[in-house]
Amino acid sequence: MTEQKLHPETLVVSQGRPAHQHDAPVNTPIYMTSTFRGGKTVDTLNDKVYARFHNPSWEDLEEVIASLEDAELPGLMFASGMAAVAAVEDLVPVGSVILLPRHTYMASISLALKLQRRGICEVIRYDLENTEQTIETMKAAASARGVTAENVDYRAPKVLMWLESPTNPMLEVADLKVLLPEAKKLGIVTAVDNTFSTPLVQKPLTLGADIVVHSATKFIAGHSDVVLGLAITNHPELRAMMLEHRTLNGSIAGPFEAFLALRGVRTLALRVERSMANAQVLAERLTKHPRVREVRYPGLPNDPFHAVATSQMNGFGAILCVVLEANAQETDAVVEKLKIWTPATSLGGVESLIERRRRHLSEPDSIPESLLRLSVGIENVDNLYNDLNQALASIV
Repeated sequence: MTEQKLHPETLVVSQGRPAHQHDAPVNTPIYMTSTFRGGKTVDTLNDKVYARFHNPSWEDLEEVIASLEDAELPGLMFASGMAAVAAVEDLVPVGSVILLPRHTYMASISLALKLQRRGICEVIRYDLENTEQTIETMKAAASARGVTAENVDYRAPKVLMWLESPTNPMLEVADLKVLLPEAKKLGIVTAVDNTFSTPLVQKPLTLGADIVVHSATKFIAGHSDVVLGLAITNHPELRAMMLEHRTLNGSIAGPFEAFLALRGVRTLALRVERSMANAQVLAERLTKHPRVREVRYPGLPNDPFHAVATSQMNGFGAILCVVLEANAQETDAVVEKLKIWTPATSLGGVESLIERRRRHLSEPDSIPESLLRLSVGIENVDNLYNDLNQALASIV
């Protein structure tokens, strides 16, 4: 009998479990140990040896995420999303270039700029909203570094292209179906931050990405109680280098945090489904609100990225942004009047979070002062909208 293909809704529940044996636990034990018994020799690839090298507590979530991303190799868990980002950006050698979107998570930008200040790489920004212009930037970078599809070095990529789609916080959607194959033809190594979408909504590896990164702190763990990251790839060389980075830098997850994240991922499909449905309703209602200047959400038919999102995503995510008819002070006052929404900088939890992004001094001037990023949770959607509505009434 042919084994049936498991849907993602089943994978998040059934994968990453102990073996089906009599009296086996249903859930993975937490391995609270700093070292492992060993013999006379040490094989760091196959022996556990020491908890900085390996911990069985990581394995099941790494398996689940790899399965969800349709990856052939196990994922790699890190101490934070930024630890995973660092493992990717650290791949580049001296004299390389990192291509970064104009809008992307500010810490990812800061880390790349730090590498540039140290003389390791050049950082080139591109506007992923303009696909043709982005491709020209890619071609110029590959040509300048002498990179081709035939000589690409996955252990030390001379051109690394960082993509985030949708972008944080502007919700621009990159045309991954075009950009990722083009990068492969040019010999450019690509990494996609898939945090906003989760593998239930978007699978960049199947579209041609070399690496996918998640801040597992967000939707994957889903309860705003852990800080973790994940990186997934199908290239053995890339995985080996990121694993080396994790081991030598000690950017490892705690076993209890890994347990919480694995427990959280069991409800990922349900949480994402409910949050996305709520986000769609809120986006539609807020477009009609007199105190809202603009709603950015790819699920809206008139959104400039609706068509490309429809072509490569299974849904539109649970993050939306609104630009208010207000100044910064009035926008802050709106946030302060909210009773159900929580003012906080993270996203992807069961609770709805909201934040004026320009309160972060590192956000670029292209982010409107009155832009609010909404991470929509699983609460009743009418309660969420009514809370927003009463707070928006404070704008004169």
